Amino acid sequence: MALPVTIYKANIQLSDLDRGIYETLQATLARHPSETEERLVGRLLAYALLYEEGLVFTKGVCEGDEPDLWSKAPDDRIRSWIEVGLPDPERLLKARRHADQVTLLAFGSKLPGWERQHLDKLINSSNITVIILEQEFINQLVSRLKRTVSWSITVTEGNLYLQDGAETLETSPKRYAQG
Repeated sequence: MALPVTIYKANIQLSDLDRGIYETLQATLARHPSETEERLVGRLLAYALLYEEGLVFTKGVCEGDEPDLWSKAPDDRIRSWIEVGLPDPERLLKARRHADQVTLLAFGSKLPGWERQHLDKLINSSNITVIILEQEFINQLVSRLKRTVSWSITVTEGNLYLQDGAETLETSPKRYAQG
């Protein structure tokens, strides 16, 4: 018998002063039994930090050829291809041929080694952006994760402030892109 998915509901007040985006985001996420809570938090953060009109969650883990999130143009061309975690860099290099922009929200316990081995290759490729989040920040969010998520996120001058209940967490993501 297959294990059921776990459903999470999210309400995010987003104030991205750096990009001029002020939105109330609502999302329902399904966490596949093989997906970690860390990865789910990463997908939710990617949705907020990279939000644009038309951005949607894909089948992700269940569909190997799709990213975690994407947005498409009316002609079905992929505008944004977004991955989370530490995927095989060849996957991102292949994706850049099919999308206008590829973005990786990178985090994980093996990040330092992954960074040394793959980061230069990726950031020297056109239309790929890598955003690195501190693992401690992700761990703090995972420890607070509930089935109903209510976050207030402010991004200003490259800093990320996330309010979860009475507590505010802060991090400064590292952003790498060509140019």
